[in-house]
Amino acid sequence: MSAPEDPRVPSRDDESAEPSNFLRDIVLADLEKGTHDGRVHTRFPPEPNGYLHIGHAKAVHIAWGLASEFGGKFNLRFDDTNPEKEETEFVEGIMEDVRWLGADWEDRLFHASDYFDQLYEWAQHLVREGKAYVCSLTEDQVREWRGTVKEPGRPSPDRDRPAAESLDLLERMKRGEFPEGRYTLRARIDMAHPNMKMRDPLLYRIKHMAHHRTGDTWHIYPMYDYTHGQSDAIEGITHSTCSLEFQVNRPLYDWFIENLPVPHEPRQYEFARLNLTYTVMSKRKLRRLVEEGHVSGWDDPRMPTLKAMRRRGYTPEAIEEFCDRIGVAKADSTVDFSLLEWAVREHLNRVAPRYMAVLRPLKVVITNYPEDRVEMVDCVNNPEDASAGTRQVPFSRELWIERDDFREEAPRKFFRLKPGSEVRLKHAYYITCDEVIKDEAGEIVELRCSYDPESRGGSTPDGRKVRGTLHWVSCQHAVAAEVRLYDHLFRDPFPEESGDFLENLNPRSLEIVEDARLEPALGELTRGDRVQFMRNGYFCVDTVDSTPGRLVFNRTATLKDTWAKIQARG
Repeated sequence: MSAPEDPRVPSRDDESAEPSNFLRDIVLADLEKGTHDGRVHTRFPPEPNGYLHIGHAKAVHIAWGLASEFGGKFNLRFDDTNPEKEETEFVEGIMEDVRWLGADWEDRLFHASDYFDQLYEWAQHLVREGKAYVCSLTEDQVREWRGTVKEPGRPSPDRDRPAAESLDLLERMKRGEFPEGRYTLRARIDMAHPNMKMRDPLLYRIKHMAHHRTGDTWHIYPMYDYTHGQSDAIEGITHSTCSLEFQVNRPLYDWFIENLPVPHEPRQYEFARLNLTYTVMSKRKLRRLVEEGHVSGWDDPRMPTLKAMRRRGYTPEAIEEFCDRIGVAKADSTVDFSLLEWAVREHLNRVAPRYMAVLRPLKVVITNYPEDRVEMVDCVNNPEDASAGTRQVPFSRELWIERDDFREEAPRKFFRLKPGSEVRLKHAYYITCDEVIKDEAGEIVELRCSYDPESRGGSTPDGRKVRGTLHWVSCQHAVAAEVRLYDHLFRDPFPEESGDFLENLNPRSLEIVEDARLEPALGELTRGDRVQFMRNGYFCVDTVDSTPGRLVFNRTATLKDTWAKIQARG
């Protein structure tokens, strides 16, 4: 469903105008009119109750992008008003994520808790003005008395409580004299308002819980809707961008700004949140995945958190390109996960060096190659980057190839290795399969092949060509490694549409290959290094479990597999 038209968004009648988006158009119009004294000041206000996910990356991209494009300022502010689930761990993790994305808040790091004293004073102001009161209804009663979209709410019996009495109760709430749930502070607006957010919303609730920054100082904590706009006003924010679900909150945002002596009047603008196939974005659901052990943690590479994507090998450049591609709109939609994979492939294709790695090894013995001979073959590090140079890889009599690159009984269009066929070994020689060796159970354990000594580098004096080219690794020089292959965490592209999202978990979302064989240069990589395994995909050295003696690689993304498509078509 499309969002209602926002009268504050300038129209774009000139179809020849430079491509833009509605938020950028708003900023341009404000600058032209001199609104906010010609300033642009944005912010990103995460709640520190979990790690950021790919949807937050879009929000950062928008806010930081507007500020940086127009020479403005960008704040990072933590909405730390609920001590129940907020932790310093998440604060530090979010700061790391925002830095990784490339956004720079300079010296403008803030917390909503910085403003607790001022927010309390403004709450007292609302009480004195007859625009707030202390209410004794329970949480369930408040919900029940609020009414429905078709019926007005009922006023609290405390709605006309004298200001002096409410002020006294509020101060005693602040000192911790009452149990949780005994009282709340509510704004006095309109119990018949068509927008239920305006029906005397809560401003403060009692919570006898230590805050990770303020300790035991406070026994009452402000609600998000009360805190958010006033924090923007204190910081001088001009364009307060948020996702579309907060559009219904905007009248309340404006009401507080209009009824409080704030030093500045920010404006809120909403954009469509990022929805991604095969993914859940709810922080509550992501927390459930972690706490119930369905994933190994917030940084499990199958998770959509930025911490997990970084561990899997995604780059900030790829995420920026993805955000640019999906654009900024006012109508909710769902983006196919393949677009994100495309973005990361595009970037890694430009920057990731190529190496040979065999994930499921099958031994090849070249019977006519000297047993004691080892020669070095030249390999291009990255054909997309001439400055990447070349390296030398050892070639010997005994090699590993991918088990899937051999078929004893091969279909007509199988151009890899099969009995009697000839293929090219990447950067090396042509080989022909002469004999298949099996164990007692009938499993293939070795291929005996012969090579053409005159075919080094992929050409022969007679000019013959072969259709198949295989990557390989010298058995004598190979480095052993563990490789983790990831698929979508959920089977269904829309995991939340058919009941409990956990019922759509993909049991094959992780495959661990324990005995991969890599060319020796890969043994010199360190945690976080990103590479392409030729014909297998893009991989990253795991930043948690990998050690110099036992490398662990996470697959970031697959490559296009023509043969898999042929098989799928039958």
